[in-house]
Amino acid sequence: MKEHPLTAEQMDCLLDTPSVGHLATLGENGFPYVTPVHFVRMNGRVYFHGLAAGQKLKNLRADARVCFEVEGAHKFIQADTPCDTNTAYQSVIITGHAAVVEDSAVKTAALDAIVAKYTPQHAGAVYPANMLKMTAVVAITIHEITGKYYA
Repeated sequence: MKEHPLTAEQMDCLLDTPSVGHLATLGENGFPYVTPVHFVRMNGRVYFHGLAAGQKLKNLRADARVCFEVEGAHKFIQADTPCDTNTAYQSVIITGHAAVVEDSAVKTAALDAIVAKYTPQHAGAVYPANMLKMTAVVAITIHEITGKYYA
């Protein structure tokens, strides 16, 4: 639907709002695997964190292609008939390649940004070494970004 594109500024605003993103990876069986993630946009990339082991990391190590989606608040637009009822929304879809961040300074910076976005009361906290070891930070290099809305 090319009729209702979001501007770059609107896409940035949606990506910077504390919300949950949805990451799609490809499983070894060829099926998409979608997981919700907390994320941050930083230095032209999208970063998310999670356990250092699991299905999503297994998938992206085998095939780095990913799709990432985030949507804003939505509401139903009621109509006189079911076929005319619609939804007001905003969404951003990103396609790109994902890789686990190996650089400890970048990993910490991404975690700091995620903490500041979702739990600012904990900003500046020190991460225990065992937690850092168990946590993976992944960077998505953006190849395409699109946004749309309906109101």
